[in-house]
Parts: sequence; C-alpha cells; structure tokens
Amino acid sequence: MSDRPRFFDDLAGVAGGAISALAGLREEAEAMMRARLDDLIQRLDLVRREELEAIQELAANARAGQEAAEAKADGLETRLTALEARVAALEAPDPDAVTSEV
Repeated sequence: MSDRPRFFDDLAGVAGGAISALAGLREEAEAMMRARLDDLIQRLDLVRREELEAIQELAANARAGQEAAEAKADGLETRLTALEARVAALEAPDPDAVTSEV
C-alpha cells in the first residue's frame, strides 16, 4: 500500500492539468493581444523603429549631399563672378587711348 491516499495523487494531477491549461490560456491571450496590437499599428499607419531609423539615415545623407552641392554651387558662382569681371575689364575701352573725332 502507498503512503499517501489516492485522493492526493488525483488532486495533484488535477492541479497540474489546471496549471498547464492556464499556461495555455495565457499564451493564447498574449498571441491575441499581439495580433490586435499589430492590427492597431497598421490601422494607425505607424512605422517600426527600424524603418524610422532607415528613413532618418536617408534624410541625413540627402541633407549632406545638398549641403555639398550648395557649397560647390557657391564656389562656381564666385568663379563666374571673377571671370565676368575679367571679361568686362578686357572689353572696356582703354582710357589712355586717344580717340580722334573730326
């Protein structure tokens, strides 16, 4: 004969089954909440952090490219102004030259 009555073995089996059933319910509830949150995120048109960081990196690269292009354009504008001044100086009539008007 066993030391414990069969009642306690049955009670332990029922308790173990109840605990595993509760664990299953918890997992199912978590999965359902995850699905609802994903649905809510999609309906609200939210983005994930990885997507946001990728967009921020693209924007930073575009900003750096724009600043480099602006600096290059400023340099070219300065050179153009200097060249225009040289051409104007070459085209100007020489004040030392004598013009003869009759």
